[in-house]
Amino acid sequence: MTPDVGPPRRERPELKPTPQLRPMRLLATLVTVALLVGAGWAGWKYVGTNVVAKQRQGEMAVALADDWKGNREGDAATDKLRIGQVFAVLRVPRFGDDFEVPVVAGVDDTALTSGVGWFPDTQRPGQLGNFAVAGHRVTNGQPFKNFPDLRAGDRVEVETRTHVYTYELQNSGTDTIVDFTDIWVVQPVPEKAKKAKDQRSGAKPSEALLTLTTCSEIFHTDNRSAVFGTLVDARHV
Repeated sequence: MTPDVGPPRRERPELKPTPQLRPMRLLATLVTVALLVGAGWAGWKYVGTNVVAKQRQGEMAVALADDWKGNREGDAATDKLRIGQVFAVLRVPRFGDDFEVPVVAGVDDTALTSGVGWFPDTQRPGQLGNFAVAGHRVTNGQPFKNFPDLRAGDRVEVETRTHVYTYELQNSGTDTIVDFTDIWVVQPVPEKAKKAKDQRSGAKPSEALLTLTTCSEIFHTDNRSAVFGTLVDARHV
């Protein structure tokens, strides 16, 4: 008896995208690529730059310490400085007992990647007038990540080739917020420049001051936070 045989098997036709679907697939591919590129950029910006910057800052701090060995005579305030040169170390116990970051002459991107940047038009550490520096809160090592945690009475230490200067903060990290165009915060006597509403006050300083500045918000850069300190101790090393 001949077994039943069904109808012949038909090959399933290959499915091909209709012309209307092809642009949608192309758009989806482009969006996926854009998202991957964006995620990669964000990862580098907020993680990668910190890793690279912290390694660089550590190397610069070690090199500076080696340079200072056996070279502690005189007064570092008279040393000639070039933009991009590391000339001091900043320590902020509020940020941790092991926190220290190089101080670099200049406030351009290179300086702020290498540590905290010193405004070249301001005074040197320990001098009468205002020693002013700026640092990142996010990316590039983010040395001032915990800037809002600063409190009045906190101590900040600045070591140069010849001296260690200790400043006492007069305000907290959230007390003073200014527009990025307000330059009175880096004037020799900031408070007098502020009260006189004179961005470039010619007031003569009578004490050694410190100003630390950074972005007031993590993802908004038009405003700056600033803390001010006065010199309370100076010792030769």
